[in-house]
Amino acid sequence: MQAPLLMIEDDARLARMVVEYLAQSGFIVQLEATGQAGLNHLQTSSGGGVGATLPQLIILDLMLPDMDGLEVCRRIRAQTGAVAQTPILMLTAKGDPMDRIIGLEMGADDYLPKPFEPRELLARIRAVLRRKSDGTADAPSSQLNFGSLTLDRDARSVTVHGQACELTSYQFDLLVTLADRAGRVLTRDQIMEAVRGRELDAFDRSIDVHMGRIRAAIEADPKQPRRILTVRGVGYVFARQQD
Repeated sequence: MQAPLLMIEDDARLARMVVEYLAQSGFIVQLEATGQAGLNHLQTSSGGGVGATLPQLIILDLMLPDMDGLEVCRRIRAQTGAVAQTPILMLTAKGDPMDRIIGLEMGADDYLPKPFEPRELLARIRAVLRRKSDGTADAPSSQLNFGSLTLDRDARSVTVHGQACELTSYQFDLLVTLADRAGRVLTRDQIMEAVRGRELDAFDRSIDVHMGRIRAAIEADPKQPRRILTVRGVGYVFARQQD
């Protein structure tokens, strides 16, 4: 069975070349020429209807006619369920290293500048899919453990060294959102959209207030946090290694 991929790319010539090359290696590529069309395809394919198949990976161009690839990436990562976890390989014609950094911070799994050799694209696709296969289970575990910190989804409880931490329901959801993406930098918008399911003002500072209260509950020293780290000018990252 061929592995399904989604390519969001408005360069028709490049897209045809990629489709033909990847087909030789067992991939079938669905093409969409705009960011919105790509998002619509993901929504339809995640609905579980007849013939609906969620792509195993998204090849996403940075420069699209209706919205840039970073915005598409942000919207995908703000979804829930399998759509949000779909690996993203971003393509760009830009040479600025900041594009790569921002793309990775927004949730892209890998980054390939144009022009590229089809063989390199194939190698990167295989590497991303291999990492996903090695690092994820079919369903999230009820418990998340980070040293002495334990989060229990079913009980909606948090403990440090076995002692219960007092968090509101909303703060628990914020903490789980970060912990599920440990090691990945999330913007304030991404965090709040994941919890509330809608876009909010990027300058809404309530997220910072909640993070302060979560830190007070789970950090040994909230003024020098080791679990929830601030990335200046971007957002927050939940540390993989904490104790």
